[in-house]
Amino acid sequence: QVQLVESGGGLVQTGASLRLSCAASGRAFGRYAMAWFRQAPGKEREFVAAIRWTGGSTYYADSVKGRFTISRDNVKNTVYLEMNSLKPEDTAVYYCAADFSYGQSYSGTYYYRIGTYDYWGQGTQVTVSS
Repeated sequence: QVQLVESGGGLVQTGASLRLSCAASGRAFGRYAMAWFRQAPGKEREFVAAIRWTGGSTYYADSVKGRFTISRDNVKNTVYLEMNSLKPEDTAVYYCAADFSYGQSYSGTYYYRIGTYDYWGQGTQVTVSS
């Protein structure tokens, strides 16, 4: 099992940047695919970004492509989400998620699905003011 704790959220203005962190405890962090999802008030949780257990491939929602970057540090057991050029529509609670996919080579669409992930953090609030 793995436990996930997000941090780094806050209140920023349009155009600002934030870096979210997700610290994982438990064994074999490097064997998990990691992802970020977000949920705005009154909306369903949606995919933001994911990174394979190998770290070799990343995936992004069209709405954040070119502005957000996901990365991982397997020594620190942490996954990051660097968010630039933030917009009011990025306002949401951001959740970190993990899927044990060691040795697997799934198609990209696998990582976009909420049901793929077995472990979730409690979330961190990001608010972007206009």
